[in-house]
Amino acid sequence: MTETLHYAYAVVPEGRADIPEELRGVAGAGVRTVAGSGLAAVVSPVSAADFDEQPLRAHLEDMRWLEATARGHQQVVDAVAAQTCALPLRLATVCRGEEGVRRMLATGREHFQETIRALDGRHEWGVKVYADPAPDPAPAAAPAAAPSGTSGGAGGRISGRDYLRQRRAQRQSRDASSRRAEEWARTVHETLGRSAEDSRLHRPQDARLSGQTGENVLNGAYLVPHEEAGAFTALVGGLADRAEGVRVQLTGPWAPYSFTGPPSGAGEGA
Repeated sequence: MTETLHYAYAVVPEGRADIPEELRGVAGAGVRTVAGSGLAAVVSPVSAADFDEQPLRAHLEDMRWLEATARGHQQVVDAVAAQTCALPLRLATVCRGEEGVRRMLATGREHFQETIRALDGRHEWGVKVYADPAPDPAPAAAPAAAPSGTSGGAGGRISGRDYLRQRRAQRQSRDASSRRAEEWARTVHETLGRSAEDSRLHRPQDARLSGQTGENVLNGAYLVPHEEAGAFTALVGGLADRAEGVRVQLTGPWAPYSFTGPPSGAGEGA
């Protein structure tokens, strides 16, 4: 008999997650928990045609499939994290049967329990800073050869020296705006880092993915206790109000995605 494959979303303390019957995860599958080693994994049954090793490898090259899977994954993690401390697992973590799930929990038991102790009662907040796109400066008129004995052109055209001076001023203005944005990003991160219990800096997000205008100069994650969330969000709001030439964007609260990592031996094929 072929073992059922289980897609694993997160690890939680045993007995602390009440999964709603209507919750659906990857590929619309129902969600439940499998307990072991004093922990529980939140899982869904998935098809071997999509999630066995070879088809899964092919799917991981398909952006549309990945996006749909990531949405289902996050939907489950967020629903569970609203109830208890949920340690999100890596996208497309697949185990073979319930025994595979229990092996994953046993292998990672020390890591999972230690991380739950560190993260229980806390959420992750995301803060991004975008440098507002600078207005396009009026283009310098193309230089014209000045008539012999004169210092400038006619008809609004300028000398080569004046043209280069304008171009240099435009570059300096852009450079100054970029420096101010980077200084604001450092100020925001340092201020929030002092308020949060922990922080992570992620790679700036590509505008094609974020849909935001301007350059992403800060992409930070901050670990904040539940009871301090109000003070933290007010602090972000104050920074946003004071910011010049940048936009500050707050998201969350999220499960602590940035502050967990897969233990050795956990993951696909467990």
